[in-house]
Amino acid sequence: MAFSDFATAGLELRSLARRGLVPIVVFVTAAVSCALLYDTLMTSSLRWPLSSPMGVAVDAAEPADQLEMILRAADMGNKTVILTTLNDAWAEPGSILDLFLESFRIGNGTSQLLNHMVFITMDQKAHERCLSMRGHCFDLNTKGANLSEQKDYNTPDYLNMMWQRLDLQRQVLEKGYNFVSTFQDTDILWFRNPLPHFYAEGDFQVSCDRFFGNATDLENWPSNGFNYVKSNNRTIPFFKYWYSARTKHPNDHDQTVFNYIKHDAFLRELGLTIRFLDTKYINGLCEIRSRDWNAICTMHANCRVGLSSKLSEMRGMLDQWRKYMSTKH
Repeated sequence: MAFSDFATAGLELRSLARRGLVPIVVFVTAAVSCALLYDTLMTSSLRWPLSSPMGVAVDAAEPADQLEMILRAADMGNKTVILTTLNDAWAEPGSILDLFLESFRIGNGTSQLLNHMVFITMDQKAHERCLSMRGHCFDLNTKGANLSEQKDYNTPDYLNMMWQRLDLQRQVLEKGYNFVSTFQDTDILWFRNPLPHFYAEGDFQVSCDRFFGNATDLENWPSNGFNYVKSNNRTIPFFKYWYSARTKHPNDHDQTVFNYIKHDAFLRELGLTIRFLDTKYINGLCEIRSRDWNAICTMHANCRVGLSSKLSEMRGMLDQWRKYMSTKH
């Protein structure tokens, strides 16, 4: 069973149980079966998605080799993968992860994209949850910080987490892979495939908190929660430069630092092409213009502080999408 099928089955069962539509005996039987499957997955030597070559046991490999194997297994076929991160706080049942997966289930042609998604796990519980779903799971092996809990914005642990993620993105580029990234945030719902709305000529493409109508305008307000990056001899040194700029701005996160450096001469010398993604398609709660559900591909629960606030907004967005889809049938 593919990861997308497994996730869909679990979400449907929980939804039916909440509405009282599954007899208790059937629900208990299914719960026991899921528990047995989870135990089998966690104790088996096959600790890898079924699509991996020859069921490689990645835990036995060096981290760099693990990343290479996981990227190869998740590849769309054109050296492109989707990246996201996961920690214990967001992987709890009923939390961000379940809503994230639900959007792929009810989205328009999005469920198969899960087979190309790499979950960068920040702690052991999140890694185990990912493995139980047979996802493409890479343990970041963070050192010196507890990244299993929800981190308050701009605290030292939050900043450490943001910069470690950015450095891993650089490693993905160095291995020759392009990526679509919800890497800073799993609080993004996928309703349509966004890939057709990326620009052919853009090296680094980023979503916006505010989009002023011109994809090349550096005055757009970027949101590094969602981006598309091509692996080439411009983006790799750009990511190194971006990461090194941390030392000049030790109290700022990566998105703020990007705003500082986007005008730098070094980027022009590289020939890096930056494109800002239109919020008509890559939307979020910071954007004030009306939403076109005929066009929206992804929705970001940005400009909301705290897990409970994000959960509430995401549930509301899922309900709006269901109502929209009900008018199409």
